[in-house]
Amino acid sequence: MLEWTQQEIENALKNDFSGFIYLYTPMCGTCQMAGKMLTVVDELLPESSIRKADLNYMPKLAEQWNVESVPCLVFVQHGDATEKIYAFHSVPYLLEKMSGA
Repeated sequence: MLEWTQQEIENALKNDFSGFIYLYTPMCGTCQMAGKMLTVVDELLPESSIRKADLNYMPKLAEQWNVESVPCLVFVQHGDATEKIYAFHSVPYLLEKMSGA
């Protein structure tokens, strides 16, 4: 998973990015577990674009997308956030949600 800065996210959204952006904070234990699950999903769905971003450095984005907590997986279609999930449950759950998006 490629780590993005706020500027890279803004540029991607302007250019109609479609994929997933995983928002986390480094000190969050649940985020670390979610990140490991997404690493597995990233290997199993190589055609999907999964990026990650440290939300500590993106307060503007958190406000814009109304992010309630971390970890948060944002589904993006053509530059617009269309869905967010906070409960990652399991790798099979993520595969099902993300392969249908």
